[in-house]
Amino acid sequence: MPFPFGSGIFYLTKFDNKYLYMPLIKLSRQESRRLSLFFICLFFAVSAWLFFAMSNRYIYQVKTVAYYVNFPENKAFHPLQSDTIKLQVEGTGWQLLFSKLRIKPQFVNVSLKGLNKTNYITLTDQLNEVNKQFDSNQKVVYIQPDTLYFDFSARSVKKIPIKLLHRLKFDGQYNISGKVQMIPEYVTVTGPLEDLIKINVWETDTLKFHNITHTVSAKIPLKNPFKANINIYPSAVDVQIPVDEFTEKVVEVPVKILNNQGFDNVKILPDKVKITFMTALSNYSKIDKESFEVTADLNNWKTKNYKQLPLNISRLPDHCKLIKIEPQAIDFIINK
Repeated sequence: MPFPFGSGIFYLTKFDNKYLYMPLIKLSRQESRRLSLFFICLFFAVSAWLFFAMSNRYIYQVKTVAYYVNFPENKAFHPLQSDTIKLQVEGTGWQLLFSKLRIKPQFVNVSLKGLNKTNYITLTDQLNEVNKQFDSNQKVVYIQPDTLYFDFSARSVKKIPIKLLHRLKFDGQYNISGKVQMIPEYVTVTGPLEDLIKINVWETDTLKFHNITHTVSAKIPLKNPFKANINIYPSAVDVQIPVDEFTEKVVEVPVKILNNQGFDNVKILPDKVKITFMTALSNYSKIDKESFEVTADLNNWKTKNYKQLPLNISRLPDHCKLIKIEPQAIDFIINK
């Protein structure tokens, strides 16, 4: 491709596996200066044209999300259209160029005060309020759709238990040592009855901690409502997670026989089993054999002809981690 350089116009060519600059037109020094001056003037002319063109004001379109505020009292509403709206914005060419990269604001507040009297909202009536949310050098001239329609139902209230979502990583042998405390344990949700029926729990944002060695206390926001016509109170919950170092402990627990009807005496060997588990240091002295229950079901022999009875731990203390039970099955002798 030819290009001006120095005292002529050259082009790049490949010769003997090497790239060489070959002269296309040989110019004198005066002609070379005139050519350089021409390209410099052309550059400034294009730059000036581009600057003035981009400084002019144009109408361009951006998409944003309608965020509803000022909800009507004692009414549960359901939007009959998408919450995405299109804004016709008057701004400079520079703003048009970068509008898809930086839309300000990311959402637009739409007041629903008018729903106390009607079932629709006219966005043209809110242009002044919408423009106050934008930069001073941007102006919204039209919103599409111009009218938003809503369906209404009676507003209901429901108390829903809160579910804590967490991603906790503990250091060494530390772990959760007790019941997780949440204040409050329930969230009050208001909205249409048909929506509230589908909600059984309300989740928090995910609580994340690493290398934990002590009790965790935090204030966690609740997840935002999935519909604009649903409200929650409160919007956050106080969480306390007890954490302690765990250690190994072994207890001997007697075996309880189930479904022993029609037999005078059943002898089991052994009649006690060893349970090895991990427990918090703060609970070490509180947990003994009475904290566990181990059972063996004779129906496994009656219906399945088992030669040994498998053991089942029917009661295990909270926040204990079972390591092993020895043995896992027992022999038995039945005296009829």
